[in-house]
Amino acid sequence: MAAEPSTKTKAWAIFDRIVADAAPGGLHTNPWTKDNDGVLKFDPDYETLTRLLGVPLYLKAETTTGVPALALDVWVSYELRRAGFDADAVWPRPTAPRILPGPIVSLLEKVTSKERENLWKRLRAATPPAGAAASSANILGKNYVKQVDVVMANWAAGPELLISTKRMDSSFGKNAANRVEESYGDAKNLRLRHPLAALGFMYGLRSTIFEEAPDKAEWLIDLLQKLGREDDAYHAVSLIIIEYGAHLAATNDTDDAGDGEDPLAEAGLTLPSEEPHADDIVEESEVEAALANLPAVIVQRDRVPDNLQPGHFIGEMARRVIEATPVTHHREARFRRASARAAGSIRDI
Repeated sequence: MAAEPSTKTKAWAIFDRIVADAAPGGLHTNPWTKDNDGVLKFDPDYETLTRLLGVPLYLKAETTTGVPALALDVWVSYELRRAGFDADAVWPRPTAPRILPGPIVSLLEKVTSKERENLWKRLRAATPPAGAAASSANILGKNYVKQVDVVMANWAAGPELLISTKRMDSSFGKNAANRVEESYGDAKNLRLRHPLAALGFMYGLRSTIFEEAPDKAEWLIDLLQKLGREDDAYHAVSLIIIEYGAHLAATNDTDDAGDGEDPLAEAGLTLPSEEPHADDIVEESEVEAALANLPAVIVQRDRVPDNLQPGHFIGEMARRVIEATPVTHHREARFRRASARAAGSIRDI
């Protein structure tokens, strides 16, 4: 009898379907638009975000599974594809394997169909060839290796975009500040080795912090804003306030569960868990049932300052990547942004 797929395997199947439904046939809407004052802005797909955030709640996924934080990673990578960046270049990819270097993609395009089928079988195996595919991206900073959640990188340019995500749904007094303080050191580590890469930090926070620890919430928002002002730290920081019913919280999460990330794996000292592979099959009927019963989630945008809004954050990340590369790079991303700017008189962000 086949083993029951893990919670993360089930989550990936549902995440992939949500993202595929949001971009039928791989065609993404253009997120660039203008506000009433004619200012160019990035308009995020919040409907897709709330659906993705509902997946860990539906699965009753504890923070230790990493699934709650993974919902943010999937959404950010989806938004970067909406911005026009290549689907294979933005990690995690919308299909397994989640990390696939550009030269491997080029090879797959040039071989015969039979060779391609055999290569995909090896790449999607439980233990793919080292360096050819992976489930997480480990980036060398100035002093240590750091596992980064959302990445754009290639052989010629090196890392072009590095975004770390954190999530905190409980234990605000113990852990909320620690996650931010840790991220400050990570920013210094990455920025000093990769000064031209767009470097960002996104923090997901459950709305109950405003009732349970209002002083901590005020302090944390102030700290996040300051984190994005340092010349040698993050270029931009974002905050997502997540609201959902108390009955939906995972019952087995402990007070010191943190955000579900392994500090040793984050520092590149242990191997992260393997990517779900072809033998871990999630039935289509299970995915359909999940999509039909996703719990309601609200993103409280009114509590987030303008400079921490997701639209400002993703727009700034995209702008920095475009401006740090030659005009012959990222043509679709340039076109999407330029076409919105040309639609009337628009002031740049």
